[in-house]
Amino acid sequence: MPPEKNAPAKSRVLIVDDHPLTRAGLVYSINREPDLTVCGEAENAAQTLKLLEVTHPDLLLLDLTLPGKSGLELIKDVKAMYPDIPILVISMQDEALYADRVLRAGAGGYITKNEKSEKLMGAVRHVLRGKIYVSEKMSAHILEMFSGRHNAAERSAIEQLSDREFEVFELLGEGLSAHEIGKRLHLSAKTVDAHRANIKKKVKIKSGSELISYAARWIANKAKAQ
Repeated sequence: MPPEKNAPAKSRVLIVDDHPLTRAGLVYSINREPDLTVCGEAENAAQTLKLLEVTHPDLLLLDLTLPGKSGLELIKDVKAMYPDIPILVISMQDEALYADRVLRAGAGGYITKNEKSEKLMGAVRHVLRGKIYVSEKMSAHILEMFSGRHNAAERSAIEQLSDREFEVFELLGEGLSAHEIGKRLHLSAKTVDAHRANIKKKVKIKSGSELISYAARWIANKAKAQ
């Protein structure tokens, strides 16, 4: 049956996730909605930027954990080139550590993958309307931070890392060497060493081996929590 001539246009969503089954589930859920439709799928940053040129979506639904360039860096790239495209991050990562980072990078919201489809669709529509979406708990946390009730000393050491330092920290925890981290993030070895030095100061660790051990434990604990 052809669509009604006066039917409102559906909002078009571009999905970015490196897991095909996850993308398939999101496509199914979104395409069931009367006001939403999927206009494309990508599994990494390069594919995303190519598809943005041709699909011109109304919203980018983005996972943080991508091969190659991280989701955080991709958000910054997208907002630099397409500032009017809203971004909703959907991830298994800890909201307490990542939500404020993705908002500072330019995304319009953050939702975890364990939320029900109804809540995800509500978040999609919320961000499409130009509003910020995070959980109620995270919203209260962010308001406290902006009101000055949480100063830097009260925040965890990990939260105080810059986005780039945080990326280096995670890769150290995954067992990558400084040379491998440099290749992954397109940084010089000298720059990686500078980031490592800053991380050690912020987490109050003196040696490089202690830092690697600490990062590895943090990665292991994060995996258990997922």
